[in-house]
Amino acid sequence: SIYEMFGNECCLSTGEVIKVIGFKINKLIASICENNEVSRFSAKVELPLNFPGLYKVVADKTPYVSIEEITRKVSIGPTRFGHPCFYSSEDIKLANLTVKHGEQITFNSVEEVNGMMVVNCSMVRNNQSHSFTLPLSQEGKFYECEDDQIYTLKEIAEWKIPKCRNRIVKLSNTLQVWDSSNPLPENFDGHLILTPVYEVQAVMKFRKDIVHILSDLDVEVKDITDCYDISSFLQPLSLEDVFERTSKEFPMVAEIMEGPSGGQKPYNLLYMGKEIVIYKKYQATRVLASEIRSDSPKRHFLIPISYKGKFKRRPREFPTAYDLDIARSEKEQLHVVATRAFDSPHKELFSVSVGDQFLVQQHQTSEVLYEGRKKIIDVLACEQILSDTYKKVLLPMYMEGGFVEVIHDKKQYQLSEICKEFHLPFNVKVSVRDLSIEEDVLAAVPGLRFEEEITDSYLLISSTSSPVESWEIPVYRLNMLVHLLSKDVQTVIPPVTKTTVEEISEEQYYMVRRYENQTLHPPPRPPKNPT
Repeated sequence: SIYEMFGNECCLSTGEVIKVIGFKINKLIASICENNEVSRFSAKVELPLNFPGLYKVVADKTPYVSIEEITRKVSIGPTRFGHPCFYSSEDIKLANLTVKHGEQITFNSVEEVNGMMVVNCSMVRNNQSHSFTLPLSQEGKFYECEDDQIYTLKEIAEWKIPKCRNRIVKLSNTLQVWDSSNPLPENFDGHLILTPVYEVQAVMKFRKDIVHILSDLDVEVKDITDCYDISSFLQPLSLEDVFERTSKEFPMVAEIMEGPSGGQKPYNLLYMGKEIVIYKKYQATRVLASEIRSDSPKRHFLIPISYKGKFKRRPREFPTAYDLDIARSEKEQLHVVATRAFDSPHKELFSVSVGDQFLVQQHQTSEVLYEGRKKIIDVLACEQILSDTYKKVLLPMYMEGGFVEVIHDKKQYQLSEICKEFHLPFNVKVSVRDLSIEEDVLAAVPGLRFEEEITDSYLLISSTSSPVESWEIPVYRLNMLVHLLSKDVQTVIPPVTKTTVEEISEEQYYMVRRYENQTLHPPPRPPKNPT
């Protein structure tokens, strides 16, 4: 049988031995959904996995009848996507705990304990976490919990579509302007039923690449696993697989079996057949930055703290007095100009006109008269700048107006200095580009907003043929497969690390912010008008 996939012809000869290494969703067939059923007027459309947009997953109403069925059909793994949540329709009595019906159970991993396969689970009750195991033989009715996260189509395909089931999703954000090439209706914001189309991933004995075979290919095969030495095949590893290796196993030499797509440096150097040294795995800090512009789409970047360029400050904008309070610091006094007028409903508080200038002082409370009664409210103490003097004024914290910062600081800052001395978010522009980078993409951006510091997983690699520099590659944003070589690493000390500014897509930007903020408590909402 001869077939063509992605422009590559592949021949499956009679007697060819193939090692199947996985199944993967190749594309999705989408139908518009009404009342959990395919709409009578909906045509089926084909969506590639990189189709733009963010989606919410609708919980499947069909129960699973055992823990074993869940482990067979649902992805459970060590990454942040691989922790699905279910609830039981009946109480589950364990040795030292009873899981009540309707309580959310998080499935963390599958392992063998004393010869029996179990799922490591956890649940939260009264703000206290409980860990326990459930045997695969446990029967009952287990339903998916509602999921309030948002996902890309690729994430849904990899982690959120159970085997032998479809998935209903709700479009949350389109992330692109609609045009005639979009297979979905204009302004569509409804539900879709996604039906997966699978491909088989395999390796052949005399090929060093991954073979992709569509699941509907008409070919007969026979299972010979029990009578064949499978160690003679290459073992493909994803970057996540490599990252899960123990630190003692590094450094290691690997050959790329499938390189990442895209021409962004240094990823364009990571092509099939290239040999690399993987020195170590670690967590590294990045500053998430977005282009300052009023229209969309904005560009987004992850900047390493080692970035050697310099920045000058740019004015920040503040929509409320509450935002001024958050932004003020002990290091310097915040000087702002009002861009919107505000009439105070209380004579004790100040009414703002466009162009008024203020020095922000401190957060305090004040007594105001409201409907004949005295009331204590939060206010922001400021000094209004007049032509020859200063006037102490109080602004209500709930005030919705508009302010823009006046910058007096002309100093040029390194990125590490900004992270140490100022609260993020923080507005800047590049004043001196990083000369160690061949093409500093940040230098061409008129303004940047540093949003937050994030921590992410990286591998440090270099080329075996010319190890003059090393690069940090992100584990969870780079699709790459390698196989390990039994070669000695010539030098265990990595060469100098090349600074890489990573430009990320709109979807990746939302993902980075989503996972970074999962562990953070949201800031308190600004006080409301006391009405």
